[in-house]
Amino acid sequence: MAVSLIAYKLVEFNYFKKSLSTELAVLLIAILFTAVGIWAGIKYGGSSSSKLVYKSNQNVSEDLNISKREYEVLELLATGLSNQEIANKLFVSLPTIKTHSSNLYSKLSVKRRSQAVEKARTLGILEIHTKG
Repeated sequence: MAVSLIAYKLVEFNYFKKSLSTELAVLLIAILFTAVGIWAGIKYGGSSSSKLVYKSNQNVSEDLNISKREYEVLELLATGLSNQEIANKLFVSLPTIKTHSSNLYSKLSVKRRSQAVEKARTLGILEIHTKG
């Protein structure tokens, strides 16, 4: 906010107004705001490699008889990917993903993917941790 007020006051000065056109003054202010935005994003936004990491509660996964591949599908369901996107990512067919999803729904006693993700989190199968 202070930077914007300083920039505005600079534009108000008669000397600055006379020597630079309005368009150039606006351009300089835009560049200043862009630089401050980039700096603030880097400083306070965390690293760009920050992502969610899912940790499994192995005991619960084994009790429910969730296979490694089903767990991979569950992790990808939690990220919000579609069945086709999951199939592409795991290099398998769409019907295979549908089968894994159906098996997960049955093992978790749910009917929808959002319920599966929520129940997995509740059971401790998916614990979200940020990495970065």
